[in-house]
Amino acid sequence: MQNRKKNFNREGFFEMDFKIKSKVNYIVIEGNIGAGKTSLSNKISKDFNANLILEKFADNPFLPKFYKDQEKYAFQLETSFLIDRYEQLKKQIQTLDLFTDFIVSDYYFSKSLLFAKHTLKDDEFNLYRKVFDVIYKNVPRPDLYVYLHLPIKNLILNIRKRGRSYEQSITKEYLKNVQNSYFSYFKEQKDFSFLIINTKNLDFVNKSEDYKTILEIIFDTKYKKGITTITP
Repeated sequence: MQNRKKNFNREGFFEMDFKIKSKVNYIVIEGNIGAGKTSLSNKISKDFNANLILEKFADNPFLPKFYKDQEKYAFQLETSFLIDRYEQLKKQIQTLDLFTDFIVSDYYFSKSLLFAKHTLKDDEFNLYRKVFDVIYKNVPRPDLYVYLHLPIKNLILNIRKRGRSYEQSITKEYLKNVQNSYFSYFKEQKDFSFLIINTKNLDFVNKSEDYKTILEIIFDTKYKKGITTITP
């Protein structure tokens, strides 16, 4: 990917001479529920001509049911997400627009396993894991995996602010378990470049300078395999 200059002249944006120095063809923006991963993925895609892959969760009929009764609907939810995510990634990556510079996605396929490990019973998870392992062999790996980290109290505030009715019953304990699952996964994987950005002091959605800070962290450095943690 070539270095590119981008100037923002629209109201509310900044003027910036920004060059992408690191080579990334496929970047994942992950995070806990309410961390802002979709917002950041949308902004990067729009401003840097990237092919955007967003998780399709709004149409999943099991999601509202799951938040009301996790034990009853966990297996149906996780299985449907597994299939949907694989079909979406396969379709969009195979039909990649050659005129875009890179791919940015607000989730990675392994998210399926992380959530299933937390929500499913042991016998259900063992079956689920077998299916996951077969499918995962055909899933492309990202060049950079970015995790937006926020304290649980900030996640709760963001969840309440966006007002999705089915999310209002999400507990602090559930978010904490999700967070721990991500961190355990990062430690287990040896062949990925993980970039954890503590965004507690950043508002990259509404403040242009904070957005610029995020871009510089992600694109100005080529990160080695392993875990890199940055607190701006």
